Amino acid sequence: MFENKSSTETLQQLRTDSSGLTPDEARQRLERDGENVLREKAPPTKLQLFLSQLNEPMIYILIVAAAVSVFLREYADAAIILCVILINAIVGMVQEGKAQQALDALKKMSSPSAVVRRGGHVLEIPASQLVCGDIVLLEAGRIIPADLRLIETQSLNVEESALTGESVPVEKDAGFVAEGKTALGDRINMAYMSTSVSYGRGEGVVVATAEKTEIGKIASMLQDTKDEQTPLQKRLADLSKVLGILAIVICAAMFALALIQGRDIVEMLITAISLAVAAVPEGLPAVVTIVLALGVQRMVKVNSIVRRLPAVETLGAVSVVCSDKTGTLTQNRMTVKKIYRDGALAPVEELDPARDRRFLEGFLLCVDASIEGGERIGDPTELALLDMGVPLGLTRPALETAMPRINEQAFDSDRKLMTTVHRSDYGVIAFTKGAADQLLSRCVSIEQNGSVRPITDEDRTEIAGAASAMSREALRVLGLAYKTADDSATEQDLTFVGLVGMIDPPRPEAKAAVESFRRAGITTIMITGDHRDTAFAIAKELGIAESERQCVSGDELDFMSQDDLNRRVLDLRVFARVSPNHKVMIVNAFKANGKIVSMTGDGVNDAPSLKAADIGVAMGITGTDVAKSAADMVLTDDNFATIESAVEEGRGIYHNIKKTVTFLLSSNLGEVISMFTAIAAGLAAPLKAVHILWINLITDSLPALALGSDPTPKGIMNDRPRDPKASLFAGGGYFYTIFYGILVAVMTLAAFLVVPISSVLSAGGTVSLGAISAALTGTTLVRAQTYAFTVLALSQLFHAVGMRDVNTTIFRRDLLRNKMMNVAFLVGFALQILATEIPFLHGVFGTVQLRFVEWLSLVLFAMLPLVFHEIFVLVRKLRKN
Repeated sequence: MFENKSSTETLQQLRTDSSGLTPDEARQRLERDGENVLREKAPPTKLQLFLSQLNEPMIYILIVAAAVSVFLREYADAAIILCVILINAIVGMVQEGKAQQALDALKKMSSPSAVVRRGGHVLEIPASQLVCGDIVLLEAGRIIPADLRLIETQSLNVEESALTGESVPVEKDAGFVAEGKTALGDRINMAYMSTSVSYGRGEGVVVATAEKTEIGKIASMLQDTKDEQTPLQKRLADLSKVLGILAIVICAAMFALALIQGRDIVEMLITAISLAVAAVPEGLPAVVTIVLALGVQRMVKVNSIVRRLPAVETLGAVSVVCSDKTGTLTQNRMTVKKIYRDGALAPVEELDPARDRRFLEGFLLCVDASIEGGERIGDPTELALLDMGVPLGLTRPALETAMPRINEQAFDSDRKLMTTVHRSDYGVIAFTKGAADQLLSRCVSIEQNGSVRPITDEDRTEIAGAASAMSREALRVLGLAYKTADDSATEQDLTFVGLVGMIDPPRPEAKAAVESFRRAGITTIMITGDHRDTAFAIAKELGIAESERQCVSGDELDFMSQDDLNRRVLDLRVFARVSPNHKVMIVNAFKANGKIVSMTGDGVNDAPSLKAADIGVAMGITGTDVAKSAADMVLTDDNFATIESAVEEGRGIYHNIKKTVTFLLSSNLGEVISMFTAIAAGLAAPLKAVHILWINLITDSLPALALGSDPTPKGIMNDRPRDPKASLFAGGGYFYTIFYGILVAVMTLAAFLVVPISSVLSAGGTVSLGAISAALTGTTLVRAQTYAFTVLALSQLFHAVGMRDVNTTIFRRDLLRNKMMNVAFLVGFALQILATEIPFLHGVFGTVQLRFVEWLSLVLFAMLPLVFHEIFVLVRKLRKN
């Protein structure tokens, strides 16, 4: 609004003048409007973090199961289930607590103090005490403490990359008055809270404080954005609903059987509820949480800190990576790339200190920036000129010792030139640098190949052509000229020397990462506050965009509705000159097209889109605290290529969770089918409740954890991103769950029935359902249940080994690659032996000791899942061939 008003109109509207507010008026406004601080969003307490871990559908089912167990007086079962819930919540709370950014990041972004003029006196006050109408004085190095309408500027340049994403400081002009709606980065008569003065001086009147500032609006956008469920959370929620429905169906079916068979209704109801509880894999939530936690630890090794556990697997579903340009795809450091001297364009690496002495002296001396003790102070373009001399062993301090500055004419936005005068061994020399067109108009001669001659129209045309060629590559062009024997610093009758072209260059590893994403079916999108030409040049170099038709600017977005952008967004690759609300709009457009969106960035302006994306990724080194607090993941090395490693890790984690879920559910399905079939046939239960809990929590869960810790399969980045709407059982999951569930059930029932059948046959009887039922009493029942218990447990151990990779034979696997699976298998086997061979545990589990021959037979029988695994691999190979 104030960018459309003159400075005089602004002062009148705010009822102030250049002398500033009186102390009394400032105090009254402070009482009326409040302090210039951004509202603090309290971090979650430990209790809130703990309770948030319980807010999952699967946990609800387990809580109901525990309550049912208490009702049935199965207190040990209830205690075990509650322990699982507790372990799940503690692991999640501790992991998220480690990554929780509890700092008041937005508050930190505001300056702690401000220099103001009140009642004609200059004072330094806390920035929190600023009010609308205050006159703020600005100088190089100052953080701007509130939103200002500039009323005076003297070569004022403001670094706005954290807010707008523009890679170079913006030259401000208090006399400018915008017409109509103007993009944030083009409001050169405004200065915004949290940006910094990189050069020059100025004054401004405060027009907005606290939440009314541009950064305050971003804070509000962050608070208004709700956290969304990750794809894994949605899939597990769907699974929980299915399991809940299955439990109800089992109860209803068993109750109906009780009525049909004339059994004791109360006894059968209790059995039905117990069976329904058995259908729920008690260890699944804990296993998934631990697998995610293990993934988080692996992510740390690839320089990624994950703040929310479910975000780990979300990376595996990412199909669009929206990246900020400045500081993310680029180095956020202006660098000279090309030079023009002696009539030819050349890469900067061709500079020769001996041949190009005048060129290097001029560009390194005609600056105010400095690099001392690792601290870089000054305008980024001037710092780039100083960096140009470093590989050649030339520094400004050393040159100024030999050629001290004796006069200067500071840079001016009207002249677009800067001049410094130096005393040297060969007399006085004045260097002038600035815009190529302004410089050429003041040149009368040109230095080429060590000699000076009058400049011609052909020279001017050639120089202008070289400047245009560099500009077309989005390079920022500066020219250099000099004059000898004149210490007045006047900028006339100059001798032209050459040009430099500089740009904020791409990160060297970013191009390879973009190509890797392309092979993985992931689209990289550039979103930046920089100008369209600059953005496209970088995008083309990185392989993000091929044509300017794939670029769109913020001005064009202003005339688009969300629906319009939703229709066009899949054809676009570069978004230039955008504002924070545009970034959110872009993320939402991709999400509306069914994409899983990752947004990377480092600035305050990136925070709302980081929050809106399915997974926000902030830079750890250059990133602002605001961006880090809004992100799901932080890159500790600020390396765009690290996202590739993180996505690969995320895909591997989802792959492992999918295997784990299939394994657990097929195992539990086998338990339910075997129990339900036996009871429906009028037989005794083949398994006791303690058997099911033992298998689910010990013999089941250890292999499940081992599956979850499997190394990421090679070549996983060559696959297309998975469909976020796809079920956990997509790609054969339903088949494996049902087939192995039925197989395990058949094996368990066969092991259970072999004992009573042998008993009937040895007594000379005829095998029938009634005879089998009659034989299932006393020691025969206990031995039959021991057989079923043992086969069920061991078959699931062998099943887990096969589930590591359903496409590869176990004979071609590196069995030592997953040492945890070997340990889980051996521990599970040992625990099962203890349950049957230790007399003390016979009373706990209702088992009997088995002879060696019995063990050998049961082990060989339990290997059937592995046998079928090999058959499936062979059939698949034959079909492929």
